[in-house]
Amino acid sequence: MRKSLVSLSLLVALSMSACGKTAPAPAPAPAPAPAPSPGAAAGGTTVDAQATFKANCISCHGASLEGGVGPNLQKVGAKYSKDQIATIVGNGRGAMPTFKGRLADNEISAVADWLSTKK
Repeated sequence: MRKSLVSLSLLVALSMSACGKTAPAPAPAPAPAPAPSPGAAAGGTTVDAQATFKANCISCHGASLEGGVGPNLQKVGAKYSKDQIATIVGNGRGAMPTFKGRLADNEISAVADWLSTKK
């Protein structure tokens, strides 16, 4: 009887110790890549112009390009070419600071390309 009691105790202990263990969670599926924005950079790397705008320009030009501290950019592409916009972003203009040194040339080019489509 003692032998069966010890065996039963060991069986219960092993069963209980296995209950607390969980299988490792499967790795989450990678998020789908966002649709690329205009602005293929040298070397085939794509710059997300909208993310660059959001990180650097939204505080003055607004989330919907509606303006605020800075001018409305919703139709800036009808007024300026891509090259003109890149020059303004790179060198600054009026109260707008220069972004040369803050943004890489390919980021400035991508933002200018994206904004030039706003007509």
